[in-house]
Amino acid sequence: MSVDKHFEFIANKLGLKVWQVENTIRLMDDGATIPFISRYRKESTGSLDEVTLLTIKDEYARLKELDKRREAIIRSIEEQGKMTPELRQRIDDALTLTELEDIYLPYRPKRRTRATIAREKGLEPLARLIYEQTEKDPVAKAAEFLNEQVANADEAISGACDIIAEWISEDEEARKQIRELFEKEAIIYSNVIKGKETEGIKYSDYFDWSEPLRKCPSHRYLAMRRGENEGYLRLSILPDDEKALRILENLFVKNNNKCSLLVRDTIRDSWKRLLAPSIENEFRNISKERADDEAIKVFADNLRQLLLAPPLGEKNVLAIDPGYRTGCKIVCLDRQGNLLHNETIFPHPPQNQKALSIKKIVNLVNSYKIEAIAIGNGTASRETEELIRWIKFDRDIQVFVVNEAGASVYSASKTAREEFPEYDVTVRGAVSIGRRLMDPLAELVKIEPKSIGVGQYQHDVDQTKLQNALDDVVVSCVNAVGVELNTASPHLLTYVSGLGPQLAKNIVEYRTKNGPFRSRMELLNVRRMGEKAFEQCAGFLRIRGAENPLDASAVHPESYHIVEKMAADLGVKVADLMSSEELRKKIRIEDYVTDKAGLPTLMDIMEELARPGRDPRPRIKEFRFADIHSIEDVKEGMIVPGIVTNITKFGVFVDIGVKQDGLVHISNLTKGFVKDPSQVVKLHQHVMVKVIGVDLDRNRIQLSMKDLPAER
Repeated sequence: MSVDKHFEFIANKLGLKVWQVENTIRLMDDGATIPFISRYRKESTGSLDEVTLLTIKDEYARLKELDKRREAIIRSIEEQGKMTPELRQRIDDALTLTELEDIYLPYRPKRRTRATIAREKGLEPLARLIYEQTEKDPVAKAAEFLNEQVANADEAISGACDIIAEWISEDEEARKQIRELFEKEAIIYSNVIKGKETEGIKYSDYFDWSEPLRKCPSHRYLAMRRGENEGYLRLSILPDDEKALRILENLFVKNNNKCSLLVRDTIRDSWKRLLAPSIENEFRNISKERADDEAIKVFADNLRQLLLAPPLGEKNVLAIDPGYRTGCKIVCLDRQGNLLHNETIFPHPPQNQKALSIKKIVNLVNSYKIEAIAIGNGTASRETEELIRWIKFDRDIQVFVVNEAGASVYSASKTAREEFPEYDVTVRGAVSIGRRLMDPLAELVKIEPKSIGVGQYQHDVDQTKLQNALDDVVVSCVNAVGVELNTASPHLLTYVSGLGPQLAKNIVEYRTKNGPFRSRMELLNVRRMGEKAFEQCAGFLRIRGAENPLDASAVHPESYHIVEKMAADLGVKVADLMSSEELRKKIRIEDYVTDKAGLPTLMDIMEELARPGRDPRPRIKEFRFADIHSIEDVKEGMIVPGIVTNITKFGVFVDIGVKQDGLVHISNLTKGFVKDPSQVVKLHQHVMVKVIGVDLDRNRIQLSMKDLPAER
């Protein structure tokens, strides 16, 4: 398929104009990133958002892969000497891999099958006679095909029917109609493997389970697949046999004679032995891919919310990684997140040094002018929070419980060792807890997204596809927020549009050697920073306090001349324009439209002038749990506050302060029907929940957000 056809196909599929798709792909081929195109090339794409741009990118990649497969198939058929103009046209017109493979199936080199053995015995002409169903006496005709390899007529007919069975299974129309039957009516069956009932008890819900495949949600399909992979369950996906056989008989039984009876019997064999397993395998793969895509989307949506969680900002922070026997590790951080002090206190059993611990905390708060305290939400978190809230400080100190998922992964990582080579993992973990309160995005980018723990069945999905999707989310979030050039870590800089690990490292080296960047243009002095990389990254990097105030904004350097002309036309400085709404109101942006900068870009510039470098994340809020500490304290009927910690397709997990998150099933989110829990709640949202069930044996808490007093 030609490139122009690709553009047309994608445009039709996504409901876009061909020029939008073409310009997008041309920009990507020229090295432009998704965030850059979305933000700074709106005129070229018709203001397409990042989601649509990513879809175009993925669809174009799929079509290019399809073209590679198409070329390989054409070569294979041509080498066999079987290519015809009609066949070539059908191959060129195929738009999906399934369609392409169906065309190729009769020509695909095969392993040695019953049909190939029968052909080697010279039985293909007999197969053709039976298949056409005009021969009145197939047994007598079969006698003509006896040879050293074929002893009698029955053996000849059996071999011929093996060839017919293969023809049936490779017939394009048959496969198309059987696929449609699978799509509409296939049932997924799950049964326990005999003798595995006790060992596989966690999959007991699926020991004798069946439901229409099209209604099977992704999380259930992935759970059953995991049970199968672990050797406890046996899965099958099949429609009704008789319906499938009727479809095939309507296609292949053309008469009512002895040959027709042979074909009818062969249809049953072909269905059971060849066609059903082949299409079942397709649908297992299709269902897995769909489930993967859904699970990956859930994970990606959750990750986006986690990365864009409200930051505390630049404050002096005391961070605590709580514990019992090994104590609570304390670190003090300055407003830039630099480690100033660390020590360990032992306020909890078995040491119970409560008074000494309080004295140390008060001294540290006073010595380092602490403005906020971050407490990890792991072991001894609630007890530590109570201790901190009990202390009467001489100033207002904000107290936050911080989700520490992934902190241990970071603390043992190469990144952490490079940052804090002289400290052990406990200190690094506490630093990570404090920093993720100050700026969740800047800290969480150091941790592999899969380790953050906000998804469903992330270990069961296609890992390459998952990694790519999560990387896209990180890149999108980093560039949406923007990065302070003079303080950002190499890891944060890595995700800035156009940079990557090497340029990020070079920027930090330049900064260390030459001091803070004074302007964006100084980036061009960084080793290996070319014009293209500068174009891609400059708009997303901020320099607070730069000589040119635009360097602290999201206005791209390529557009500085526009703002300068606006200011000159009003007889003021750029800084005056940025600080005065009255001056900005005097600007007619239509007067500044050029070939490169249209109204979308100019509107973005005006918005940025009003709020330069604005952080899109919401403000952080303090939160307090109810007076419950363990699952034994939780009683049915309680209404308690909680924090949403994870969102899945089947429901929402909520931390109510007892170490074990409770589940609000999708049916208990609201009174109405809910298709997607993420439309009702967001990650880290503060919610009120009602306890509707406590299972101490299974360590499970069931919650509801329906029928709360506030809703009455």
